[in-house]
Amino acid sequence: MKPFTLRQSQNSDVETIAHLRAIVLRNDLTRLGRFDEEKVRQRFRDAFDSIHTWIIEIDSSFVGCVAFKPTFDGYLLEHFYIHPNYQGKGVGSQVLRNLLEQNDVKGKRVTLNVLQGSSARRLYERFGFKVESEDPIDVYMSLIVEGHSKTVEGY
Repeated sequence: MKPFTLRQSQNSDVETIAHLRAIVLRNDLTRLGRFDEEKVRQRFRDAFDSIHTWIIEIDSSFVGCVAFKPTFDGYLLEHFYIHPNYQGKGVGSQVLRNLLEQNDVKGKRVTLNVLQGSSARRLYERFGFKVESEDPIDVYMSLIVEGHSKTVEGY
């Protein structure tokens, strides 16, 4: 597998990511009776935060994105989309491993939600995420990342 790079997103990336979101979520949302392409795109536009969203590139080509936002007790992992041409090739695992191995994340809770029946759930379970709750559309999962931060607060 070729190495990936993460670059911080810019406001100009919003439509590219919204388009990818519609592609990636189409099958699961259609199965759940919830797919409306414009609503899928608009929900992303409304939630987009370029400061905490990262573009995943391989050989300078856009292959996906991930948002990783600080919360009061850890981080929220969301908008983790890999283009279908790159799914199943280890990109998602590499990106997730990279995020979870950051010093600031150790000892913290990482939360996420995944659509019911989504194959992405298996990725999260392999990394140790556990189901906290679920509803007819979403499965809410979390993980306390093992280890302790090497950063000393206040210094």
